[in-house]
Amino acid sequence: MTQQQVSSAAATAGAWDDPKPTALLVLADGTVLEGLGFGASGHAVGEVCFNTAMSGYEEILTDPSYAGQIITFTFPHIGNVGTNEEDIETVNLAATPGARGVVLHSAITQPSNYRATRHLDTWLKSRGVVGMAGLDTRALTALIRERGMPNAVIAHEPSGRFDLDALKQQARQWPGIVGMDLVPMVTTAQRFTWDETPWQWNAGYGRQDRTKFHVVAVDYGIKRNILRQLAGHECRVTVVPAQTSAADILSLEPDGIFLSNGPGDPAATGEYTVPVIQALIEKKPTFGICLGHQMLALAVGAKTVKMHQGHHGANHPVKDLLTGKVEITSMNHGFAVDGASLPASALETHVSLFDGSNCGLALKDRPVFSVQYHPEASPGPRDSHYLFGRFVEMMCEHRRG
Repeated sequence: MTQQQVSSAAATAGAWDDPKPTALLVLADGTVLEGLGFGASGHAVGEVCFNTAMSGYEEILTDPSYAGQIITFTFPHIGNVGTNEEDIETVNLAATPGARGVVLHSAITQPSNYRATRHLDTWLKSRGVVGMAGLDTRALTALIRERGMPNAVIAHEPSGRFDLDALKQQARQWPGIVGMDLVPMVTTAQRFTWDETPWQWNAGYGRQDRTKFHVVAVDYGIKRNILRQLAGHECRVTVVPAQTSAADILSLEPDGIFLSNGPGDPAATGEYTVPVIQALIEKKPTFGICLGHQMLALAVGAKTVKMHQGHHGANHPVKDLLTGKVEITSMNHGFAVDGASLPASALETHVSLFDGSNCGLALKDRPVFSVQYHPEASPGPRDSHYLFGRFVEMMCEHRRG
């Protein structure tokens, strides 16, 4: 697909009353895509990825793992159920809210859902997230599939006046996510505890009334629903900043360690996290998700690689090699563990049925495991919740031992 084809497809996809574009997506190669702006005014630079989920856009947009990225939704009807204050995934509200920008095919309709409290446009404005609609997102997705995830600037100016040369220069000069440690943007600044349990129909979120285990969760950009799943499995959860030392973590006397999801290049973040993880897995049962999975792999001697288009969506089939079962999973990652680089002490436990990439590992000699996908999400709807139970069983066995 040529630059002219993408630009033409983008121009014909959006139909708005004012022919003057109020938003631009400027790619690093100079491609300019026009649209109708919404959300916050201004501009933001990031890596453009596409997400194939048909629901859960609020959770996606507030997932700290999307820091540094601009999300293109392949599903055309985004925003039609509005937003609320219950479904956000960001824990650290003072930090970067998640995605830097959002690209849609269709204009946002009025919300139609009993849980809605705000229009998506109003909600994005309050969070400082730039949005644009009116693009042929299929054409943009095809471009990403062919060429990889481009660096870009998304800009919204209601007047329609843009300094195009400056935007092109900014997109061209942004270094990209490879080698970038984004965890300091999203991690908590101080230690805190968590006791909110999973949502129940017509009841909302609950509170813990008893605990059996103490889990220290290292926050690389942790999601609220991960913490709820841990709390729902009778774990008293203490969340600590990403830079916390192994000695400080172990001084809290945990039964287990959780390594969270997060954004950026795992090798860059691993410069300071890998030595900590190496010390922790010698002492305690450990469970990692997403970035936590990647950095655990680095800690045992494996390598991570940048993916061509990444995995972003709620329809990813993953095979559990230990049981032969297939799970429908939610994913959000642009880096992957190189399965061939896993040491003899580690077992590959899960693989993607889309491309065969690594999606899980377990150590053969220690109670340590991790997965690339998000088992706290509900695309299957609950295919992967068993992993939290597995973590609890490991802590129980370790305590008995």
